[in-house]
Amino acid sequence: MAKVQGTCSAKFDAVKKLFEEQIESGEEIGASLVANVDGEVVLDIWGGYKDVERKETWEKDTIVNVWSSSKTVSALAVLMLIDQGKLDAFEKVSKYWPEFGTNGKENVEVRHFLSHTSGVSGWEKRMTNDDVYDLKGSTEKLAEQAPWWEPGTASGYHSLNMGHLLGELVRRVTGKSLTQFIAEEIAAPLNADFQLGAAEKDWERIALVVPPPPLAIDFSSLPKDSPTLKTFGNPPMDATTSHTTGWRKAEIGAANGHSNARGLNKTASVVTLGGTVNGKKFLGQETIDLIFQEQANGVDVVIGQPLRFGIGYGLPASTGPSDWFPKGKVCFWGGWGGSIVIMDVERKVTITYAMNKMGAGTLGKPATQAYVREVYKALGHDIGGTASVPVI
Repeated sequence: MAKVQGTCSAKFDAVKKLFEEQIESGEEIGASLVANVDGEVVLDIWGGYKDVERKETWEKDTIVNVWSSSKTVSALAVLMLIDQGKLDAFEKVSKYWPEFGTNGKENVEVRHFLSHTSGVSGWEKRMTNDDVYDLKGSTEKLAEQAPWWEPGTASGYHSLNMGHLLGELVRRVTGKSLTQFIAEEIAAPLNADFQLGAAEKDWERIALVVPPPPLAIDFSSLPKDSPTLKTFGNPPMDATTSHTTGWRKAEIGAANGHSNARGLNKTASVVTLGGTVNGKKFLGQETIDLIFQEQANGVDVVIGQPLRFGIGYGLPASTGPSDWFPKGKVCFWGGWGGSIVIMDVERKVTITYAMNKMGAGTLGKPATQAYVREVYKALGHDIGGTASVPVI
């Protein structure tokens, strides 16, 4: 059995023990888990294996495709540009991207991209993986199509295309791709091991994800115009796609970030620690407060379950699949299979987790919830909540 390594404050020994048990039982193959409290890394552990055959150990610098946890970094990029005055959250997207303001999308605002409320949660035209990788062509298709519901009236999870939308805003106002902006303006100054896609020199560090059980959706029963079908089924999602050269070389700001819990924690701590890390200001307080302005709270048009969104991230809800998250001034999102990023601004706690054995859903598998609960227990908090089945 691969040994669990890293650092752990005595107060969090129970978390490390749980992590070890999950690996020993086979519930985990390989994973990393980090907690930061008020700027101090109190837990930074990793262990298990990179591969399903359990031949290659998960090392300190092992990275993995973190799926939609990538959205937390892509959203940070746009929030930084809002903070710098280069974008306005309440301005129409067409001010920066004129081609988008057509076909019923004239009043879509920047905040609608950041809160999954734009009405454009996927592609209308039939897409292949190669079409998604064609950043220019796939983004132009999004600009041409009509929204699937009235923008701003409800959330509809922007599963695979959120990075295309946010990335085009970044390109229009900075001249940089989202990949370049994140690398130069976020990852480098934070010394964070995070990248969209993966440079070929890093491929040997990648732990291949182990696909989860099938999504809990009967696509055959859905009408052809269902936003759920069009979002998740165009193109159909196959976790092994992340093993391919095309995926690794593409820019998919919603889903192909490669990192580990440490890299995700460094980027997320920007929000938790008040916008300034290592003496460098990334966000001002006004922008952080903007995150917590509720934009949607109800049944998500795509997922079909209650979700609550602020500007950039999910917010805890009293019911539904996010009711287990800590309450208060907290924002978060997770990745398909179980990775998670929690930014607890109220308590200055940042928790991140990444793994290769995927469970069902986007807002945590049972192990995710168990780790988070144990961290808060060590801090003297019972986070409550009843959700046990993760959101699709």
